[in-house]
Amino acid sequence: MKVTLKVWRQKSPDAPGSFETIQTPELNPNMSFLEMLDVVNDQLTREGREPIAFAHDCREGICGTCGMTINGRPHGPGKGTATCQLYMRHFRDGQLITIEPFRARPFPVLRDLIVDRSAFDRIMQKGGFISVRTGSAPDANSIPVPKPAAELAMDAAQCIGCGACVAACKNASAMLFVSAKVSHLGLLPQGQPERHRRVLAMVEQMDREGFGNCTVTGSCEAVCPKNISLAFIARMNRDYAAALLKGE
Repeated sequence: MKVTLKVWRQKSPDAPGSFETIQTPELNPNMSFLEMLDVVNDQLTREGREPIAFAHDCREGICGTCGMTINGRPHGPGKGTATCQLYMRHFRDGQLITIEPFRARPFPVLRDLIVDRSAFDRIMQKGGFISVRTGSAPDANSIPVPKPAAELAMDAAQCIGCGACVAACKNASAMLFVSAKVSHLGLLPQGQPERHRRVLAMVEQMDREGFGNCTVTGSCEAVCPKNISLAFIARMNRDYAAALLKGE
């Protein structure tokens, strides 16, 4: 199969960008989307043209660095998958595929399809941790954790911080990401001492970074590669209201 790519090209954060149309060589339908970009970059290099810059690392749907918008949808047409888990068999032979970086003011474009997501790192630095000294690993059942709480915490912990929720939201809201990180620790005993300080600090940093407010359209949940639920946003809002009342 062959496809036509309409790819966003931008040399630097301050340079103007534009779309470039590229015809791919023959492709194997079973190759991943990133493998397809590798093949295209090999062709561009042989032709003496600049290869497409895109971010990737694990290529196993774990790290979230591969995020890009494909035909208007973050991570492409797949459900519950990252870009690296998308395969060319999801597209038709001869199809036009538009590829662009995540679009959000807090995610400035660095080059082509690569955006700067360090805003997420700064939010995590404000509270995505526990500061109590834990010492050596405790015995398995020394701290009882109710099964429903443990399962919810694990669901929240699946968030890979890819930023698809921000890219899909009309307000560029980061509430799904922040609520997953807040809930992950807030549901466990180890996270209780800093529970209210954590939510206040992380939400404050989120606002400082310029992310928009949540209007509960559900677009974030629809494109999340880990199917993080909107229910975590409601949980975070309750924690935030309680923290304000406590005056912490």
